[in-house]
Amino acid sequence: MIRVLLVDDQAVVRAGFRVLLEEAGDVEVVAEASSGAQAVAAARATRPDVVCMDVRMPGGDGLTATRRIVGEPVPSGDRSPGDDGDRGHDEGSDGAAHRPAVLVVTTFDLDEYVFGALEAGASGFLLKDCEPEELVGAVRRLAAGDGLVDSAVTRRVIREFARRTPSPAPAAAQAQLLTARERDVVELLARGLTNAEIAAELVVEVSTVKSHLGRAMTKLGTQDRLQTVVWAFRSGLARPS
Repeated sequence: MIRVLLVDDQAVVRAGFRVLLEEAGDVEVVAEASSGAQAVAAARATRPDVVCMDVRMPGGDGLTATRRIVGEPVPSGDRSPGDDGDRGHDEGSDGAAHRPAVLVVTTFDLDEYVFGALEAGASGFLLKDCEPEELVGAVRRLAAGDGLVDSAVTRRVIREFARRTPSPAPAAAQAQLLTARERDVVELLARGLTNAEIAAELVVEVSTVKSHLGRAMTKLGTQDRLQTVVWAFRSGLARPS
């Protein structure tokens, strides 16, 4: 089961999201919060796989909450015994930290808060007027570590973010750590291609693409596909169209 924390100051929105997600069959809403401060506390207490985060809330905004949730991972051993929600990225046996993926659910795709959430470590974006299957699909993808790199909203946000944010020297220097093939994979990823499409473009196996991408993410210190795409734009490897 995918463990989800819902964060929104409107109870009716949380109730609607809960119904849609739990009807999917493989999603469990483990907690709800109506402010950023409550979200941070709930994330620590329940260790969700995905946090559906609103950005504009009284009592603590989603931007600050995202930064704290992503930046302060909880040790895997802190989940209560008997919980069955541990996923592949929660390595309880070696003490690895649990880091939830944050899905920002917003009314405006180019809201200033969204740019801040991206910089804070959000893994994907979705508009509140999305179709129900889009919400479920987004949660599943983030839980699997894929991010929403093929979302039109996410691509617009990334490109606008890159346009507004000067490329930092450290990001440009990191590009030198990648092999030529790793740079190719990351650049194609930034275009919005899936692993299968990248494999077809480079005439290699999908498993090879995954290996190259995994090594690139390790070298860059990026958490997921979305953050890797952000790095590609900020470093200049990919350019906003």
